[in-house]
Amino acid sequence: MHNEANHKALKSGFAQARKITRRHAKIFYFASHFLPGPKQNAAYAIYVACRDSDEAVDNMRFSEKQKLLDKIKCDIEAAYKGSALNEDTLLAFRDTIKKFNIPEYYFKELLEGMQMDLVKNRYQSFEELYAYCYKVAGVIGLIMLKVFGYDNPGIQKYAIDLGIAMQLTNILRDIKEDWDKGRVYLPQDELCNFGVSEEDIAEGKIDDNFKRLIQFQIKRARDYYASSREGIKLIDSRRMRFVILSMHQMYSGILDAIEHCGFDVFSHRAYTCGPRKAYIVLKNMARA
Repeated sequence: MHNEANHKALKSGFAQARKITRRHAKIFYFASHFLPGPKQNAAYAIYVACRDSDEAVDNMRFSEKQKLLDKIKCDIEAAYKGSALNEDTLLAFRDTIKKFNIPEYYFKELLEGMQMDLVKNRYQSFEELYAYCYKVAGVIGLIMLKVFGYDNPGIQKYAIDLGIAMQLTNILRDIKEDWDKGRVYLPQDELCNFGVSEEDIAEGKIDDNFKRLIQFQIKRARDYYASSREGIKLIDSRRMRFVILSMHQMYSGILDAIEHCGFDVFSHRAYTCGPRKAYIVLKNMARA
């Protein structure tokens, strides 16, 4: 009976993780359909752990945010130590980290990045921003490499680069949303260099200076996407390569959408539309 109860709880945890991913990570969920079942479940379980960390720094007062981050840290430590867990999604998370041998320090770095959001809302240079992006996104690339079954150190750089590219895309897409939360992720020295002030961001001012700034940021993100493509070539599994390439193209498509709307990141949120996603999938299936 005990084993049956554990199996039921584990199944429930993966089902809950799937629902949460479907609701909150549309591109990730869309591409995940082409993963084998166990890797799908692992991706969902990891997403929920990462999302819970992200949510902790977005929707609460500081003391509540810190308390929740501390809880998540304790939950992850408990999952690795084999301690009792009282949430089905945590059981799914523990099953995943054991099955795919994911190092605990990856999640420690992820939580360090989330902690940065509690105490830091400006970045003076891209070097500072990169350190943040590595912790909250580059590390996720390394985690997913473990799920995909690749331990080759030579491929890790490219996984990090894809994570950095995707996080830089998020930053450009969410400029207004982040401003409303009191955050500016665009490097301060680059704002100054392009003649864009925080008052311009507050007003949603889209002048030539702002357009040049965003073009510069888009080029940087695309450079990281381009680097990551070199790593995709090293993936020998067609299915894994297909999933990563589709994620790459769907997410980089957000940059195209930003350009298409004249760099207006204030009046609406740029995204890759459904028909475009379908086109990307069909194109990559044909290539595979």
